[in-house]
Amino acid sequence: MTAADPLANMGVRLTAHGGEIRVWSEHAEKVELCLFDDKDANWIYKTVDLTRDRHGVWFGRTRELVPGRRYNLRVAGPQGPTHRFDPTRLLLDPYGKGIQRLSSGSQRSVVVDESFDWAGVTKPNTPLDHSVIYEAHLKGLSELNPRIPEELRGTYAGLAHETTIGYLKNLGVTAVQLLPVQSFVSEQRLIKQGLRNYWGYNTLGFFSPHALYASKAAQAQGPSANLREFKGMVKLLHEAGIEVLMDVVYNHTAEEGPEGPTTSFRGIDNAGYYRQTSAGTYIDVTGCGNSINTATPAVSRMILDSLRFWANEVQVDGFRFDLAATLGRNADHYYDPQHPLLTQIVSDPLLQNVKMIAEPWDVGMGGWQTGNFPDGWSEWNDRYRDRMRKFWLRDIRSIREHGNPGDGVGMLATRLAGSSNTFAQHRGPLASINFITAHDGFTMADLTAYDSKHNVGNGESNRDGTDNNMSFNHGIEGPTSSRPIEASRRQAMRNLMGTLLLSAGVPLITAGDEFGRSQKGNNNAYCHDSELTWLSWDRRRWQKDHWKTTQHLLKLRRENPALRPVRFGIFGETTPSASQMDWYDADGRSMSVYDWNSAENRTLQYMAASTPEHEEFNRILLVIHGVEAPVTVTLPVHLGVVSYTELWNSGDDAPNPEEGPTYEPGTEIEMSPSSLRLFRAN
Repeated sequence: MTAADPLANMGVRLTAHGGEIRVWSEHAEKVELCLFDDKDANWIYKTVDLTRDRHGVWFGRTRELVPGRRYNLRVAGPQGPTHRFDPTRLLLDPYGKGIQRLSSGSQRSVVVDESFDWAGVTKPNTPLDHSVIYEAHLKGLSELNPRIPEELRGTYAGLAHETTIGYLKNLGVTAVQLLPVQSFVSEQRLIKQGLRNYWGYNTLGFFSPHALYASKAAQAQGPSANLREFKGMVKLLHEAGIEVLMDVVYNHTAEEGPEGPTTSFRGIDNAGYYRQTSAGTYIDVTGCGNSINTATPAVSRMILDSLRFWANEVQVDGFRFDLAATLGRNADHYYDPQHPLLTQIVSDPLLQNVKMIAEPWDVGMGGWQTGNFPDGWSEWNDRYRDRMRKFWLRDIRSIREHGNPGDGVGMLATRLAGSSNTFAQHRGPLASINFITAHDGFTMADLTAYDSKHNVGNGESNRDGTDNNMSFNHGIEGPTSSRPIEASRRQAMRNLMGTLLLSAGVPLITAGDEFGRSQKGNNNAYCHDSELTWLSWDRRRWQKDHWKTTQHLLKLRRENPALRPVRFGIFGETTPSASQMDWYDADGRSMSVYDWNSAENRTLQYMAASTPEHEEFNRILLVIHGVEAPVTVTLPVHLGVVSYTELWNSGDDAPNPEEGPTYEPGTEIEMSPSSLRLFRAN
């Protein structure tokens, strides 16, 4: 500790004179460290009274606080509506890097050995404009893979296995974004129903890897081995050039509402850690029972320290912040885009070159904040998601049923070009994390096969999960033997994936969408740890073709920098690493105001030319046709373009590995119903 930094070195720190522990509690009157016997995890063989400093930090030292030692805290304090002190309750260390769950259901913090040999392996530091994020569940990714040894399936080591890494490399993604892998538990309600929290958005400890994702061999050795296996996973992925991003849940904790379990924060300083009224009523802006109070400096510092631990000690490359708007709420509980924590996360010298991605909303008042995060943040772009679903699914349905889509191509073009109407000019298109599906919601295949959610198996009478899916079943709900309907669904999937991977911004693919995985219409499968949510490695012919399509699109994205602008262009100016964009109608003429605003115009030609800064000059033409009828398109006559070489056609079931034919400007081509075609403009 220094006078300038009274909150430094929190948790357990090993020194030459034994272990030292530091715990923050502003309102506590007594904090006691309890040490447990090596063999009997229920026997407290020694206690140490901690001393309070003037900053609310309680500290103590003992030579017996060594790696492998199990310990808890007991905290006493005043009574009152905002306090929940109980001096008999055993509590976890908020900074504990190891958590061990006993057969009785209680938990112990465990001192871990953090040593690890990185052997010179460093972070890939993939530029954001080259990044393609693959959102995956750590267990579900490898649980069914027969090429991985059974004892490693569904584990950190399973993700690090050469088969998994080879799959990711071959597909062409640059980063795997893991659903929560910090220690978590299932909610009490789910436990009573005989279900479990599969996704993991119910954090128990912000510094400890989830023990059940370690291999059995590592679990048997204890939390130090679990942490080593996690680091080993990161090391092997980095050797392969793949980044590791963590989905982190700092907005609420597993202690749930006031009647939930007290495991740590509530018992240490309920008034400091959680948002609540003076009457002790929790202010819940997360929908999960409690909201972490980032207006408390020590709480914000804990989150910052957790990020530093994972980014530096564990070498994680970035973070996706669940319900990030909660982190930016001030002492009056309103969102502030300049909240100290939000700005510190992207300006902290110890977190430079770490990717920071916000889910820019929560369920509280003023909770939707897409486009309103500080410089340095990227954000999940739900406007992109909704527009692409509407154009390729809901509008097609509307044309079938009413003869009118309701919208033309104007808003689709804005999203395709990087959502400049959502993100400030200086932030550029890389502020947008483009996605069409994510872990919550329909899979891409289910978007094309279900009009309504089918969540009865979740135990909430189909009330959970969104009803605003913007999906289209193409005529029959669920599985069908109709070949025309199956063909329409697969075409729609190719259009959705193609649009995603050919748009400006950073694309995020949900694991399984690359081959058309289904969850049988469940759009909120958070409580299913089963084959419903695990990735299948037994795939049909059409699924293999769709995988090849995704792989081919990722290759085209890598090879064509015009698809990956770093900055928004400014009319009349030359902006390095921006793409100059021109727009043409089906006849090859520049788009008119009428064309942009007409609901009848569903065909668009998008020309993008890179402004070289780090790569060679490149220019592409993307033709978009959003009607279930063919149309003749005239390729535009554009200054400097002498020919167009076809690179991909979404009307094909599988991609052509060779380049397609070359056409002269002014040539008429036939666009198949509801399709995309990509050309390199030579």
